Amino acid sequence: MSPGDAGWTWLDLSPPGPHGDQDTLLLARQAARLFATPDGEAVLQHLKSMTIDRCLGPESGDNALRHLEGQRHLVLHLLALAARGRAGA
Repeated sequence: MSPGDAGWTWLDLSPPGPHGDQDTLLLARQAARLFATPDGEAVLQHLKSMTIDRCLGPESGDNALRHLEGQRHLVLHLLALAARGRAGA
């Protein structure tokens, strides 16, 4: 095993996706248009209030924390996708 391949390949932050750059940009622009509407903004605000703005208490179990972090990741992914679409990149 080479030093660069020490079993961490699963951690690659930019794995090759099933879509090309044009498809990814199209999806980003679609997300930007979707969430730019009043209804889209309301949905994003609701998702943020349920995930990003939510705090779990100290008695929360490991599973609850992991579940909430997964939800946060998804919402942040949608926000980043829409931001890329607005930027056109």
